[in-house]
Amino acid sequence: MNIQEYFGRISFNEPHQDADLQTLTAIFQHHIQTIPFENLSMHCGEAIELHLQSTYDKIVRKKRGGWCLETNHLLFWALQELGYDVCILGANSYEPAEKGYTAEMNHILLKVVIKGQSYIVDAGFGGAYQMWQPLMLVSGKDQPQVPGIFHFMEDDGTWYFEKVKRKHYIPEHSNNAFPDTPELGNIRKIYRFTLQPRQIDDFQELNVYLQVSPDNILRKKSICSLQTTTGVLALVGWTLTEMKYNYTEDMDLVNITTLTDEEVEKTLKDKFNIVLENKLVP
Repeated sequence: MNIQEYFGRISFNEPHQDADLQTLTAIFQHHIQTIPFENLSMHCGEAIELHLQSTYDKIVRKKRGGWCLETNHLLFWALQELGYDVCILGANSYEPAEKGYTAEMNHILLKVVIKGQSYIVDAGFGGAYQMWQPLMLVSGKDQPQVPGIFHFMEDDGTWYFEKVKRKHYIPEHSNNAFPDTPELGNIRKIYRFTLQPRQIDDFQELNVYLQVSPDNILRKKSICSLQTTTGVLALVGWTLTEMKYNYTEDMDLVNITTLTDEEVEKTLKDKFNIVLENKLVP
């Protein structure tokens, strides 16, 4: 495994002498704009192994993406190689349908400390809830970014990660302005976490469970999403959604297209730069 090869994969060729916030932000943005959040292996009959070498080979050498356990693990390795003070954390994601957080830890994120200030770095949430820059770990502070306003709330050692919702403008629909999700209020809960450091092996059971459990969203849907310079692309099953952030004040532009089987493969190649070795069953 070679950091220069990783830099080539994410098209990063800027100076990186110092393990500072500016370099972290640049690497992070290159990472999320070139490495898709995707679970296509599960829908191609491929097993996902939670080992750094196999993750590196898959994402860097085969130019694939990965889900949070893979893409954040790779980023953790890269930041360690560059001398950052970085550790792995575990989170419980919010399930809107259940109106609550998952009982089991099911998400991985990173904490990076620079000059005494802690930042949360998470390249593995995908879709419209993906941060675009490292976020200061401060409770109650609104932190505006292009995708929206994020913030953390801390309560007795548990941290809650949330985003302020924006409306969606969908040209095909006549009344056009749709709130982000139908639930009440303008806050979208994303996940909760503690600052207890984790090892990648703490997620081995989860990695196996998510691949075999029939009722989790990753088994039910093939997902591939990628951050762009203006928004996000997401292919879920046969549905391609292209979102442009801040199309107008407090509103994102959303275009939705339904693809044929043949178009799915072409779209993965053209939009996400992914060529699969095995047949995808969307």
